[in-house]
Amino acid sequence: MPKKKSAPRRPAISGLLAATSLVLALSGCAAYDVTAPADARAEASAGQGKTKDTRLAAAGKTVDEGGKSGAQGNGKREDRQDTARSDIDCRKAKCVALTFDAGPSEHTPRLLDILKKEKVHATFFMLGKNHVADRPADVRRIDAEGHELANHTWSHQVLTDLAPEEARKELSRTQDAVESITGKKPRLMRPPQGRTDEEVSRISRELGLAQVLWSVTAKDYQTDDSALITERVLEQTERDGIILLHDIYRGTVPAVPGILAKLKQRGYTIVTVSQLLSPAEPEPGMVYRP
Repeated sequence: MPKKKSAPRRPAISGLLAATSLVLALSGCAAYDVTAPADARAEASAGQGKTKDTRLAAAGKTVDEGGKSGAQGNGKREDRQDTARSDIDCRKAKCVALTFDAGPSEHTPRLLDILKKEKVHATFFMLGKNHVADRPADVRRIDAEGHELANHTWSHQVLTDLAPEEARKELSRTQDAVESITGKKPRLMRPPQGRTDEEVSRISRELGLAQVLWSVTAKDYQTDDSALITERVLEQTERDGIILLHDIYRGTVPAVPGILAKLKQRGYTIVTVSQLLSPAEPEPGMVYRP
């Protein structure tokens, strides 16, 4: 099957119910819901409901019990929030979300030092095997210092290439590992290579996980040149963007101070993904893409 493409973003407010199920036309592949952070904020602000359950109920539809139990099983929001600033309002501020994939690694402690010094919080999409499993102290520190815990699968297998039960296991093993270390289950996940479909969305919904893609990539897996990484990020960053970096490559962490300094100079407020979406709550199964 060719690589899947998502349907256009669903619009905010108008046509909301009609856009609940978006359609992919490639090779008969099914659709998945996708929305932009600004649209999610607008919907929440307008009182149009924060979850798909609410919208489907209004349309006389229901969600399977797995979807309900998965979303509820993650606990209340106030139990999951950390020490990240809660006074940031990205409806007013010029926000950009900072995210790191595939760690923690030996470079993560230095990254956390930088973020702490700069008073910036990020979202960490963590791998289970060889990372969360081997570096529990780093996972605890990420949580303790107010960063957002998120899931990047157990072993970085492309979820759309797996049987449903294998895809579920890739996500649930990391959920369980993070919970065993921090007492919290992530409510965000990033599919490897950004590849998702209706089945992955269904599994994510049942596990209480929203899916998060990105708008800015430095392709830091291709280079250790910190100056080039910085340049690529700054060239692509716009308001409401989601920056994708990796805390496993040696050129990335040295680039972070310069990236933060330039973004702040340009008037950006750097936030976690959940802060970017607020007052909307991350919706299990939804794909968020700027």
